[in-house]
Amino acid sequence: MTLLSLFNNTAANVPQTLIWGEDDFLNDYIARSYTKEDKFKDLDRITVDCENDGLDELIANLTESSLFSTQKVVIVKNPFFLTSKVAKKFKKQLDQLQEIFSHSDELDDVIVMVASYEKLDKRKKITKTVMNNFNVINLKIKSYEVSAIAKSIIKAEGYIITQSALQLLVERSDQVMDTILSNYSKLKIVAQNQKITEKMVAENIELSLAQNVFEILEAAFNGNYPQALTRLENQLREGVNPIQLLAVFESQIEILLVVKILAERRRSETQIVKELGIHPYRVKLALKKRIAIEKLEHMLEKAIELDFKYKNGTYQSDEFLKMYILNA
Repeated sequence: MTLLSLFNNTAANVPQTLIWGEDDFLNDYIARSYTKEDKFKDLDRITVDCENDGLDELIANLTESSLFSTQKVVIVKNPFFLTSKVAKKFKKQLDQLQEIFSHSDELDDVIVMVASYEKLDKRKKITKTVMNNFNVINLKIKSYEVSAIAKSIIKAEGYIITQSALQLLVERSDQVMDTILSNYSKLKIVAQNQKITEKMVAENIELSLAQNVFEILEAAFNGNYPQALTRLENQLREGVNPIQLLAVFESQIEILLVVKILAERRRSETQIVKELGIHPYRVKLALKKRIAIEKLEHMLEKAIELDFKYKNGTYQSDEFLKMYILNA
């Protein structure tokens, strides 16, 4: 199984490929996997970054006479000409690229375009041409799909991961696909017999800032204030400032609050996940917390107030943040 097959392909039999999505790491990961497939193993590889190397360099590589060159894979990074932000001075190059892409099925070379943009300008002629002539892989992933896709990628690469290890990997990666893949790459180095266990994840992947803040709140909610303060002091000692911490506190409390409100309105766990577009595990944890909506509202209000006072210079000492935790 190839990684491309895990996603929707508009034309799976077409070698010319457009990989499109906001996450750089994920896009590059999938592009590297595709270009390493056996069918391309004897081809030369050339990478052209349109923003740094320019469009003339790209055109030169795509029009080079096959008489003097071998078949190659041309990896095109940052194809800004597919977006709405293209200066008029590039009109000549755009016309040339339009002609090349219009006859992409006649090319000896394989083009793999990696477009790490939120949006492409689908009204433009050149964008329409690429989307009509290339196999388009849209890597936009919803938060609640992250675990399943990560598991599929790991399985496709021949690795085995336990469900508890996958859950911990996703947690410690803040449910962010790029971070999950980056951490998974670290685990592949230490995995024995291509097996990834929960213990391996715990020993090799550190808690993220959001995860550390979650642990602080968890300890405080359970009345374990010494542990909450110890974890908080560790974060401060590592250079995380109160404003950064408060931003995460606000986000965590807001999610708890909204989940509790939706649950009170009789929304199911599945409905809440889709309505908020967040990872199911976060919703499950929030639903388990026995804490009143009124208390969460008070905590969020105090966090916002504290954040404002740190930002305007009224508060500077860490002690005010510690007092906030003690009153949680």
